[in-house]
Amino acid sequence: MRLNLMVVLLLFISACTTVPEGIKPVQSFEVEAYLGKWYEIARLDHGFERGLSQVTAEYSLRDDGGIRVINRGYSAADEKWEQAEGKAYFVEDKNTAHLKVSFFGPFYGSYIVFELDPQYQYAFISGPSRDYLWLLARQPQVSDKLKSEFIAAAQAKGFAVDELIFVEQPEEATE
Repeated sequence: MRLNLMVVLLLFISACTTVPEGIKPVQSFEVEAYLGKWYEIARLDHGFERGLSQVTAEYSLRDDGGIRVINRGYSAADEKWEQAEGKAYFVEDKNTAHLKVSFFGPFYGSYIVFELDPQYQYAFISGPSRDYLWLLARQPQVSDKLKSEFIAAAQAKGFAVDELIFVEQPEEATE
C-alpha cells in the first residue's frame, strides 16, 4: 500500500522526536478530549499523502497507554481508499502535546500540537522539522478566518505557507 510505504519511509528518514526551534507544544493537554476523528484541512505535502483527498486521522486509546492512530485518505488516481495504522506515545508527560508517532517498528517521528482550540475543535500540528505541518479540525470545513489564522501562525513560525495544500473534504462530517 503506497500510504504505508511512504509513511514508513518518512519515519525512517526523520526518525526523531525533537521539537523544531521556536515551536512550543501545548501545555495542559487533555488526551481524552483529543481522541476521536479529525479532518485534515491543510498540510505541507509529502509523498505519503500526495494525491490524497478526504484525509482523516482517528485517535483512540491503546491498552498499553499509547494512542492508536488511523490515517485514511482517498486516492482519486487509484480510485480507492488508503489507510495506515500507527501508534503514538507522549515524549514528556501526558499534559504536554508532544508525542512520538510510529507507523512501522521502532522508527518514530515527532507530532507536536502547537496550537489547540480550547474546545478541541481545531489543532495546528508540526512534525520534527518545519517540513511537516497540518491543520486538523473536527469538521470537514472551517472558516476562512481560521484558515487565515493558521497561515499567519505558521508563517510567523517559519513554515513555507506558500506550499500549503488545502485538502478536498466533503461538505458535511461523515461517520
